[in-house]
Amino acid sequence: MIESKTIIKVGIADMNIVKTPDIIRTSGLGSCVGVVIYDQTREIAGLAHVMLPDSSLAKSGVLNIAKYADTAVKDLVSKLIRHGARANFLKAKIAGGAQMFQFSGGSDMMRIGPRNVEAVKLELAALNIAIVAADVGGNSGRTIEFNPQNCILHIRTVNKGIQEL
Repeated sequence: MIESKTIIKVGIADMNIVKTPDIIRTSGLGSCVGVVIYDQTREIAGLAHVMLPDSSLAKSGVLNIAKYADTAVKDLVSKLIRHGARANFLKAKIAGGAQMFQFSGGSDMMRIGPRNVEAVKLELAALNIAIVAADVGGNSGRTIEFNPQNCILHIRTVNKGIQEL
């Protein structure tokens, strides 16, 4: 019997989870960071498309927890565990965090990509989740796709082709 695969798409400032045989994808990763957290033995994975480093940057109103590194990573882990993943088996792969625009002056506020990467790394470390592969930085956009069955992260980088992590 042939299993049909569905591609679950994750938008900007969004997150979702997937189990084998399905795969999960997000595009438009410029300064944003795609965070894949997975349990290889349970063949389950989640993907968050993180847009900003810290929810303290949020305007008043309803907070989109998927938008910020400090809230998205925690919530994604909770969702994975509720759906059968085991906390001590979780690993991560990350991509994105490009510096898409060059700014004169050294304002840290404009370094969104590097700040997103650092915030994601801090959240994963706080949860004792190892980053086993990363493709971050640079100045090109990326599309990523993760298969929880073989745990390969496919990364398509603008003007640079495809790589697997």
